[in-house]
Amino acid sequence: MPDPRIFFAAERTLLAWLRSGLTVMALGFVVARFGLFLTLLAASRGAAGAAPHAHGLSAALGIGLVVLGSATILGALKNHRAFIGALPPEDVPALPVPWLASVLAFAVAIAGFLLAAYLALA
Repeated sequence: MPDPRIFFAAERTLLAWLRSGLTVMALGFVVARFGLFLTLLAASRGAAGAAPHAHGLSAALGIGLVVLGSATILGALKNHRAFIGALPPEDVPALPVPWLASVLAFAVAIAGFLLAAYLALA
């Protein structure tokens, strides 16, 4: 007796990891830009002779979080594909677009790596 609930539970788990990875990536972006915010805040307060605060630590930590979020998504995708491959064929439903969740996860991970590159170069 086929049970598609197992497959759909795996899909929900992948999407939950995707959501968690996106959250870590967003936190990384905020942390990376926080140092820039502090520099602009100090400049707007009229500290004309003061050197701007270095924001290298927050940028490095933010880039690390963005990369960690992207790696989390890729790891979740690898686990998902391995789990789906181990299911008996009768438990995998015939979907019209079976690769949609995988392509979405891969695209978000690539976008995260591109965001990390942008943060590193900007």
